[in-house]
Amino acid sequence: MTPLRLHDTLTGEKVAFEPRPGSDRITLYVCGPTVYNYAHIGNARPVVVFDVLFRLLRRLYPDRDVVYARNITDVDDKINAAALEQGVDISVVTDKYAEIYNRDMAALGALAPTHQPRATAHMGEMVTLIGRLLDDEAAYESEGEVLFDVGRYDGGSGRYGRLAKRSLDDMVAGARVEVAENKRHAADFVLWKPSKPGEPEWAGPRGLMGRPGWHIECSAMSEAVLGLPIDIHGGGHDLIFPHHTNEIAQSCAAHGAEDPRAYARYWMHNGFLDFSGEKMSKSLGNVVLVHELVETYPGEVIRWALLSGHYRSPLDWTPELLERSRKALDRLYGVMQRAGDQISDGDEAVLEALTDDLNTPKAFSALFETDGASLKAAGAVLGVLQLDPAAWFEGRADATLKAEVDRLIAERFEARQAKDWAAADRIRDRLTELNVVVMDNPTGATWRMKD
Repeated sequence: MTPLRLHDTLTGEKVAFEPRPGSDRITLYVCGPTVYNYAHIGNARPVVVFDVLFRLLRRLYPDRDVVYARNITDVDDKINAAALEQGVDISVVTDKYAEIYNRDMAALGALAPTHQPRATAHMGEMVTLIGRLLDDEAAYESEGEVLFDVGRYDGGSGRYGRLAKRSLDDMVAGARVEVAENKRHAADFVLWKPSKPGEPEWAGPRGLMGRPGWHIECSAMSEAVLGLPIDIHGGGHDLIFPHHTNEIAQSCAAHGAEDPRAYARYWMHNGFLDFSGEKMSKSLGNVVLVHELVETYPGEVIRWALLSGHYRSPLDWTPELLERSRKALDRLYGVMQRAGDQISDGDEAVLEALTDDLNTPKAFSALFETDGASLKAAGAVLGVLQLDPAAWFEGRADATLKAEVDRLIAERFEARQAKDWAAADRIRDRLTELNVVVMDNPTGATWRMKD
């Protein structure tokens, strides 16, 4: 098997992944959702992409413990606003949407991560980390806030912008950072800040009451549940700057490390979804919620669509893409159905494609060259083709229709046994009206909904 090669954002190159020598673990951290509302389809792309990586790592390294953490951000301005508007504690909002998020991602075939740390459960680690930065003068207190000293960290070396491949000045200009009077440098970012009236607050560093900034949360949570260095850190392309850039800076500064690999050894980022050439936004009215989409399409169809393009490339999200994905799965499930109960291994071509920087389009092509008895095993690492073919084809029918179809097929079977061909034909015509295709076999019949 070809060694696993991944595109490392830090180096800008496709490199061979090597587990840490002497370690019996491989660790993966992916930035998760801020839970104040339903997740949209763009939020689902990193979940599905890194779920494939999680599955692949477990397949390639069976002798190692693959530990996957995907966090929950459960303290945030939008969460606070939602809780204040509803007159409830923030936990009421976050518990509700975290549960919905996990259920929706499971519907897309995403395995549960090994750890799902929540920010509010790791306040102690955040305060300790900020205290260390203050003690080392990598951060400073100003007007009730604690700010990370980016200018001191960068020192003209350019290391702050290494992940983003941009200079400090370019990043500040590009992000249109507002220069605040309490900052030493425009790029300095908040580690701890006072809470507004009515918002939750915690005891922070040096007795400051308030709550953490966003960036410090992931540094503290990832170190707490995985230890350092993390083997692979992932997320959407939009997180490269400022979030992941700031994670590296504060974690390396807190541990006196010059090399960013002291925090994470490899960095991976997935591309955006496009909607007819535009980004998804409420103002354009093109926000697609996973919670609603799974009511219309099987989870495997949505998953196939998300993996149909290479993860680093933009993906044009259209109804046509979903229909193409459905038809592709119909073809493969049809092959599986004709193969019957035979099951065998045979995922070498799929694994070969995925070891080349998660080349899912090539892996999908390999599935169409795989015999029916091997398809379930070959699809497992991609998280598709895991249903019984009969259940797949019947899945588009609601419970009432299924009951009606099963009754008609049973009656037709009895008519055929009695050689009452006229009755059998009338029942078949009724099934055709219901948009059902009947597939006879020596022991009875199976059925599926028409395309």
